[in-house]
This record gives sequence, C-alpha cells and structure tokens, in this order.
Amino acid sequence: MWWGRFDPLYSRNRMLIRAFAELGWQVDVFCPLSSRMGLLESCFRQMHRPDLIWSPCFRQTDIPAAAHWAARWQVPLIIDPLISSYQKEVFERRKWSPDSAKAQRRREWESRLLARGDIVVADTPAHADFFRDALQVTPEKLAVLYVSAEGDHFRPLPFPAGTGPVEVLFYGSFLALQGVDVVVRAAKMCPAEAIRWTLLGDGDLRPAMVREAAGAKNIVFEPWTDYAVLPERVSRAHILLGIFGTTPKADLVIPNKMFQAMAAGRPVITRTAAAYRDTLAGASAIGWVGPGDPNALADLVRHWSSDPSGLEERGRETRKLFDLYFSQAKMIKNLQEILARALRA
Repeated sequence: MWWGRFDPLYSRNRMLIRAFAELGWQVDVFCPLSSRMGLLESCFRQMHRPDLIWSPCFRQTDIPAAAHWAARWQVPLIIDPLISSYQKEVFERRKWSPDSAKAQRRREWESRLLARGDIVVADTPAHADFFRDALQVTPEKLAVLYVSAEGDHFRPLPFPAGTGPVEVLFYGSFLALQGVDVVVRAAKMCPAEAIRWTLLGDGDLRPAMVREAAGAKNIVFEPWTDYAVLPERVSRAHILLGIFGTTPKADLVIPNKMFQAMAAGRPVITRTAAAYRDTLAGASAIGWVGPGDPNALADLVRHWSSDPSGLEERGRETRKLFDLYFSQAKMIKNLQEILARALRA
C-alpha cells in the first residue's frame, strides 16, 4: 500500500510503481484528503491489511498515520523521502539559521519520523550518509535506490545533422541547487558563432537569468516543454548539462536530468559530487567541473565543441554507463532486494 498525498506522475513515483508491478506486486493507494487528518480518515475507511506500506517521496507529514497502521498490522514500513525537509528548509531555502532553535526542532521532528520506518531509502550513498549523520537514522535501516530514468522513453536517437553551431542544453526548474547562474556566466565566455546555449524551463531564478543574459546572442531561453516530447528536444542538442550549484544538497543528489541525459545517449557535463562516489566518479566519458565554476564549464564546452565528431562517441559511452549503473533493470533488482530485506525483518 502506497500511503500519502503523493504525485503518481512524478518520475520517481511513476517508475517505482511500475517496478512494483513488474515484480508481481499489487499496488493499492491510500491518499487522504488531508495529511494531518490522515489517521482519522483511515479509521473511517474500510482498510485491508497489506504486506507492506510504502511512504513515497516528499510525504513526511503522512508518515505518522502510515507508521500507526504498519505497527497495528505488523507489516514493514519503507520510507522513501528523497529529500530531507530539514535540509530543504535550512540549507536550501535558508528559512532558519542552522544553529537556531527552529532548525533544531525541524531536525528532531524529521529524525523522529524516519525512526518509525523499518527501512529508509536514500537516492545516493552520500544522501544515506546525511540521513545517518544529521537525522540519526541507524545504518542498518538505510538502503540506497538510485532514481534512474525511463529507458523506453529516454533512448538514444540520431545525433543532430548539419554544420551549424554546437547546442548546449540546460533544462530544469531554475533552482539555486542547479547553478543556472554558472551556466549563464559560462555561456557569456563562449563565442556566439560556434556554440549556442539553450536554457529550457521555468522557475524562481529564470527572470534574473534572462536579465543576466541580456545582449548575449548565443544564449536562448525556451519555455518548459511537455515530458512526452522532452526526449525529442533532448535529441536535438549536442551536449547536455547537469547541475553546478554549491548548496549542500547539490553534493548529495544525482538530478533526474542526469539520468535522462545518460539514457538518451548524449554527452553530459555536471559538477563533481559525493553522490557519484560509488558509480560515475572518475568516469572519463562524463564532463566533470568543480561546483560553482563557470570558467571550468566554459573551457570544457569549448574543448568538446572543437571536436564535434567526437561528441557522438562520447554519447555512446555515456549510455553504456547508464546501462551499467542506473538502468531500470538495475533499479528493479535493487528494489527487489530492499523489499525482500524488509519482509525478512
């Protein structure tokens, strides 16, 4: 039973529900009208006992009700937070100072919630370390399940033909985590006639980035595109960009678009991060630059663009890395191991 007011179309949830089905599980959903009133609502519903309760990403406020029923039914509770509420409010949004009483209360609140799970799933080993060190999740409860990408949706398509400029594509929600300011500053260092930088998407920082890029003929902004046609848009680019931010979270996560770019078989440049330590760290096919470093990003893009014929081969190597570490088959196998571990416990 998936428990909470989650978005079933969000890529992490959609892929995991599909993985459950491929493993032979029937997935039922309890989506309360209100997370805070979820326990009361569940008491008036005709609930049946599942074999396992899954608390999906971003739904910390639904954990108390899910944990109540897991204990009552004596079934495992697996919590997949994806991000920490404490980390988001304190270190990303900077809502409170890390040493403030409010920040500590948020940390303790989330720590108590995660302690109620039988297994807490992290999306990278570095994020698992954060759950252990900052939120006191015991190591024996932790598991790592990479996000992956839908390989039948993001698949290698023919490389762009023609002799026009090399296109460097960034797409995202313009968050500080993504370091889009680094992308714009790097783009302004590159020759307009040889390299076109496209920034696709929308978000809080987009207006400021449009102002920052004013007058740069090689920087283009495009509105957000539908997920269904995103692979085709990705296929028209020569180089894809990951994230370049300097926030603590940027060191712990592998963004969705990194998996998608690799699955699509396109060369990708991103910042170095602890998130890659057990997989891609040091892989020569990936373009690595330091966090918050537009000079390094501009230099690498110029270097890669000087040999357009080599980009296609780099893209093929990138897809091989995706298949090796992050394919859907790998994710399903990893999920199967986590479920077996939870049921044994």
